[in-house]
Amino acid sequence: MNGTQRLAANGAARRVLALVLAPCLSGCILTTGTVTAPVVDVPPAYRAASGKPHAALPAPDWWRGFRSGELTALVERAQLANLDIAAAVARIEQADASTRIAGAPLLPSIGLDTSATRSGTGTSPGASNYRAVLNASYEIDFWGKNRAALRAVEFNSIASRFDREVVVLSTVASVINTYFQILAAQDRLRIARSNVDAATRILTVFEDRIRVGTASGLDLAQQQSLVAQQRAAIPPLDQQLRQSIATLAVLLGEPPSRVTVRGGSLSGIVAQRASPGLPSDLLLQRPDIREAEALLSSSNASVESARAALFPSIQLTGQGGFVSAALQTLFIPQSAIYSVAAGLTQPVFDGFRLLSQLDLRKGQRTELLQLYRKAIISGFADVEIALIAIRDLAEQERLQTEVVATSRRAYELSETQLRAGTIDITTVLNTQRTLFQAQDQLVLVRLTRLQASVSLFQALGGGWVLPEQIADRRNIRRAGQKKGVR
Repeated sequence: MNGTQRLAANGAARRVLALVLAPCLSGCILTTGTVTAPVVDVPPAYRAASGKPHAALPAPDWWRGFRSGELTALVERAQLANLDIAAAVARIEQADASTRIAGAPLLPSIGLDTSATRSGTGTSPGASNYRAVLNASYEIDFWGKNRAALRAVEFNSIASRFDREVVVLSTVASVINTYFQILAAQDRLRIARSNVDAATRILTVFEDRIRVGTASGLDLAQQQSLVAQQRAAIPPLDQQLRQSIATLAVLLGEPPSRVTVRGGSLSGIVAQRASPGLPSDLLLQRPDIREAEALLSSSNASVESARAALFPSIQLTGQGGFVSAALQTLFIPQSAIYSVAAGLTQPVFDGFRLLSQLDLRKGQRTELLQLYRKAIISGFADVEIALIAIRDLAEQERLQTEVVATSRRAYELSETQLRAGTIDITTVLNTQRTLFQAQDQLVLVRLTRLQASVSLFQALGGGWVLPEQIADRRNIRRAGQKKGVR
């Protein structure tokens, strides 16, 4: 199974988990005690969307749609070697361990006490004592304090998994954007070097005219200045190219000296078109929203645990084993001992510590509720911003392409007329500068458009597995399980 297949499988598993947890994580309302509070008003559609909302939803391996084999290889490499992703996986392991720790109070605590002692004085023989006793204690979770604490940690564990998805999505988007920046730098370098050649060719014409006396020193100096300007533009572009490769190396978890990028041109990248779906779909598809939702549910469980701590605690303890003065008689029935006790503890006055802890948990829950609302609204805004950018940048790229075409025609005509001696230096300089700037601007517009496409995929939460597909897979799995039981 390659990296793409693993990611698709992980994505499907995450969607199944999301559907299983849907009754617990509502996505639309939060139940707090007896009050049901609406979280946000979900709009029926995106204002900037056009066409059918589910016409072309993002695929799990959506980056393949850019049709670049090198880019796909880099993304899969980052998924396996990125250090931020590795740290996120470690946080999942920590969260799982915390869940096991929180679940321990729900089970009895059993300990073994064994000892062998001999005591005496200088005038009397010593006496021996051997002991082997099991001690057990158990707190009856009558008010649900420990169960609520366990649920709080379980939701934190779920949140850590969504956090990993956030990190993976951010890493993939960063790899793609950095790769596009490398391609853009290569395109701009090619254009800059081509512009140097073109300006040098015009400079040669003026040098020939100086020799025959048909051009002035001012004409020559102006063209020399333009050539120098174009040459001066090359080092910053080369610097940007090398620095982008170094940035990509960090995303790949490698030293920059070990990373080589073949690159190419932005013109070889296919601009993708993705449908955004409905705003309500975003609540299940975007991992940062699901993470905020899980954290909110965890906080709600913490409030329940803090409230239950105000009620009495019932503790059962027991002891059983053997005590004897001789080792050979330790495990006989006459040496057996046991004790059983039950205790009830009720907080009376603790300086308002428990009440303050309850108020603290409530305040944290209110904070997380606002952050959850912000995550949802920010998600809607991110999608709208990306849709607007894609539409407007596509139009800008089309118009900028026309600017380049007309500027090139003007430049070619001016060069022809210059060789014929029917045009002045000012017109030639203007057409050169206009063409050079238009070509460079076209690359920047194309880069921004492709990055806007990446932003849309990131805003939508990456690749999608539709809820009905998740349900179909669950039904197939259940049918297989029933068949196996039979």
